[in-house]
Amino acid sequence: MAKVILGNHTAVFAARSEQDRIRKFYCDILGCKVRVQNDEVDRFQLDDVHFCFIWQNALDESHFLKAIYLELKTDNTEEMKHKILAFGVKKLDAPDPHLYFQAPGGQVFRLVGINEDLSRYEESTSSRPGSSAATSQKRESETGASKSS
Repeated sequence: MAKVILGNHTAVFAARSEQDRIRKFYCDILGCKVRVQNDEVDRFQLDDVHFCFIWQNALDESHFLKAIYLELKTDNTEEMKHKILAFGVKKLDAPDPHLYFQAPGGQVFRLVGINEDLSRYEESTSSRPGSSAATSQKRESETGASKSS
């Protein structure tokens, strides 16, 4: 049987109206290190746990069902993916190659490999790490160029 553990990356869809309170709580109260902070996403680090807040103007009921993603790590992603989907969970569409699913009870998980390098999720300035927007923003920051408004 494949080994499964909880991972250290969490993503949260959060109301933009709560942005200041969330930033103050995670930075001033919990002492998180800011990895990225912009209008689209904030990324905080607390020890080896990474929080990604994806800012939303309004959250409808479908967003509340998947408001927070927890990470499941396994030593055999294909075996676990097959077992999870065969069980009949709800598979979610996400702009990411990993399996996102809603477990019985409503919790949403992202399935990743135990030894998988997930560093691209820790400092991406986009809610879609690896996307062309994230890549171009990184290139701009490395070259000192900026987007014109």
